[in-house]
Amino acid sequence: MKRIAVKIRHFLLVIVIMSVGLGVVAAKGESGGFLEISAETLTDKIRGGLLGQMLGNLNGLEHEMKYINEPGNVESYMPALPQGAWTDDDTDLEWVYIYIMQHEDEIFLSSERIAELWKSRVNKRIWCSNLYARQLMDIGIEPPLTGTFALNPWADFNISGQFICETFGLLAPAMPQTAARIGLNYTRVTIDAEPAQTTQFFTTMIATAFTSNDMAEILDAGVAALDPNSIIRGIVGDVRRWHRQYPDDWRKTRQLVHDKYTRHGGTMRDMNGHELNTASIVAALLYGGGDFARTLMTAFNFGWDADCNAATAGTIIGVIKGYRWMMAQRWQIVDRYKNTTREEMPEDETITSYADRLVELAERVINGQGGQRIVVNGRIAYRIRGEKPANVLRLSKRTEQAKELREKMKAEVEAGIAGGTAAEEKARAAYLGICLDLAEPLSRKYPDKWAEAVEALNDQWKVVQVLYHHSPLPAADKLQGKAGAAGLKKPAEKKDLW
Repeated sequence: MKRIAVKIRHFLLVIVIMSVGLGVVAAKGESGGFLEISAETLTDKIRGGLLGQMLGNLNGLEHEMKYINEPGNVESYMPALPQGAWTDDDTDLEWVYIYIMQHEDEIFLSSERIAELWKSRVNKRIWCSNLYARQLMDIGIEPPLTGTFALNPWADFNISGQFICETFGLLAPAMPQTAARIGLNYTRVTIDAEPAQTTQFFTTMIATAFTSNDMAEILDAGVAALDPNSIIRGIVGDVRRWHRQYPDDWRKTRQLVHDKYTRHGGTMRDMNGHELNTASIVAALLYGGGDFARTLMTAFNFGWDADCNAATAGTIIGVIKGYRWMMAQRWQIVDRYKNTTREEMPEDETITSYADRLVELAERVINGQGGQRIVVNGRIAYRIRGEKPANVLRLSKRTEQAKELREKMKAEVEAGIAGGTAAEEKARAAYLGICLDLAEPLSRKYPDKWAEAVEALNDQWKVVQVLYHHSPLPAADKLQGKAGAAGLKKPAEKKDLW
């Protein structure tokens, strides 16, 4: 970064910084100040971020969940999409949102609209917390309730907070708080607690990568977006310290990560949880040293949910490098984004048409946050009101959340039991009553009505399936126990839900 001038603008002392190689001129003051970025550079970085995300995701699929106790041994890697890209849950859930955000000119879609989209367009190729949340929508439970750990046993550890957030970071260049708020509007459909902190961590890093190629600065920004009590702070600190101690030995750091953060007896929490996977992304960014291919290869080798981790790391490095640089490497990239998963979505999307939707939305976000489209020396640019990184959603606490929901929803649940008429309404009331420890008093007060509601819930076979057969252990043990005590029947066998 080359500091080139100091001047007073509107009586505010600002430092004008030319980010060499980034195409950004920034005027930074106490409130973040303004920066200017050419339309050409903005488009290049957004396209680069999306392509990086797709390369990490799709090139990483062959490594997904392959390396758990020991790391991978990938020794060479050349990014490529010779058949083009295709929809996968690392990118296609965001695609559904982006498509509708663009067409309806709305950055923050409502909870009701999000639930409608999931019911009509998100019905296959979903797993874990996403699968659980989708079934809750069928009994009338809408976001963000679908992502609360009081109702969804995946929600306090699943990595959906990470792999459904990257695209939203691309919508808010140099605006990390806005990036985090947009991301949370969509990731909290399925997660809460620490995973919601990872949303803020990674969207902030992506937003910061538009104006900095210094990984230490980008990581510092991400940490500044975390709740002071978030364990993600300690995870990031550990990986950075181990990288300093063993700068040429990623395997040593991987072993240290494994030993410290494998805490759940090898259950899904130790594969699909935010601790190990967040650590893997940070390590990939550090050991990658700014090299795109080496960063993704490190993410592959660290393992666990490797495709998700490579996608997040790839987004950050893709923003830094830019699309033009990536295409100049002569990697075999076919410009296609084939829809194999999402109903009522385009069948002719390309990587660049997807990216151009992001560019259009980014302009709306810039304008909505006090920036504007301008012309500088005859060329289109954007004047962006920059933001400092900061935590925008505090860390939820399990006991407090359950208590607050119980008090807030007690009357509503009782009304659904006592006076509910539709089967969905009864099933919803029964499920909420079980989760919020209202089953026992309601079953005593309305024994016949409670029995009817539980039977209505039993008839919602997909909900019962996710509760008993598609839930993480040991997290779901308590919920399953409460459900059985309330009269919910456990299905004899596990069935696929799509």
